Amino acid sequence: MHDLEPFYNWQHLYNASVDKRSPFYGKQHSEIYFEHTIYNYYIHPQWDDFGSQTLYLKLLFVDYDQQYCIIEFLGEWNDILYNDVMYLYRNVIESLLEEQIKYFILIGENVLDFHADTDDYYAEWFDNIEDGWIIGINFRKHVIKEFTDTNIDQFIAFGGGFDSFTWRKFQPEQLFSFLNSLIIKRLT
Repeated sequence: MHDLEPFYNWQHLYNASVDKRSPFYGKQHSEIYFEHTIYNYYIHPQWDDFGSQTLYLKLLFVDYDQQYCIIEFLGEWNDILYNDVMYLYRNVIESLLEEQIKYFILIGENVLDFHADTDDYYAEWFDNIEDGWIIGINFRKHVIKEFTDTNIDQFIAFGGGFDSFTWRKFQPEQLFSFLNSLIIKRLT
């Protein structure tokens, strides 16, 4: 697990630790000290802790003018035991909503499992983005199935063209435009 790094090719475009509007402003990352673990497995120090015991993230990019963000995840998304969505919503999403972010791109290829509880925080998140959207890309099939089986997919768009595409070849604005065109086609 310590070899899995967050995507770093956009660091010259955006760095959450130097963005005064970011929930991770001022965060210092070590390059040599591994301090966070998921089930006793150390993870790369570039991942950001937001209060969960089993899920970490990296805010890869935020565009305040176009009102979107791109977030990459690592770990187990466990709402039933650790209420991960509550920590995500309260410690990250709310501050982005305050900055008028209404389009959320969630990258889940490193989310190993998902355990649902209630959908309250998902519903609140969805209600607070008005005409925006939340898209989950590259989540594993069994993780999508759990989101779908618990009807959370009514708040986060999964499947279809969002399942497996090479997002790393895009620049952030290209990725946003591409996903926006896909979701518009899906909604019409």
